[in-house]
Amino acid sequence: MTEPDFRTATRAAYDAMADRYAASIPERYRAEPLNHAMVPLFAELVLAQGGGAVADVGCGPGHVTAHLHALGVDAFGIDLSPGMVALAREAHPRLRFEVGVMESLNVADQALAGVVANFAILHTPPEGLPAVVAEFGRVLAPGGHLLLGFPAWDGAGPAQAYDHVVTTAYRHAPDRVAGLLLEHGLAEVARLTVAPGEDPRRGFPQAFLLARRTAP
Repeated sequence: MTEPDFRTATRAAYDAMADRYAASIPERYRAEPLNHAMVPLFAELVLAQGGGAVADVGCGPGHVTAHLHALGVDAFGIDLSPGMVALAREAHPRLRFEVGVMESLNVADQALAGVVANFAILHTPPEGLPAVVAEFGRVLAPGGHLLLGFPAWDGAGPAQAYDHVVTTAYRHAPDRVAGLLLEHGLAEVARLTVAPGEDPRRGFPQAFLLARRTAP
């Protein structure tokens, strides 16, 4: 199957700037507590369900994977960019990282206790989002949890393209994303919207949706 152009472009863009991205993102993550406020809640819910493997999809340099691991979660990272995966392995040698595509994860059906996609869907155009959500639903066990973080769009239509520092990105409408989740057996549990910050790269709201996989 021919790879979509947006995926090829995204991989190439992150490979090209992997070192610079990996140097800046972990510190920004620590400096913006509201943008990872739901990670401890997600971890607590996973552990309360008995634990199990959790995939950090679009893991980048592995900062969220490491955060989850520190919270007691059996987390591993998956990223489209081989360059980012190499840097994640270097920074966190005790954790597992692999190259993968989020629309087609190398994971068995219902094998995961949780999935985190922290600003991983922002380069996915709106027409490609249903396939991503369907894949998350496929790999999650009943009762498993999904945490999505993405730039939010509250205008007319499902999404708005914008000029991201790496490559073309999209602000997705939270209600539309929540509707897609429900269509694939993922019921919304909680939602957090973070107001725009002063950073021009974050000049719009950020949305975080927490969902639970219902029985198939």
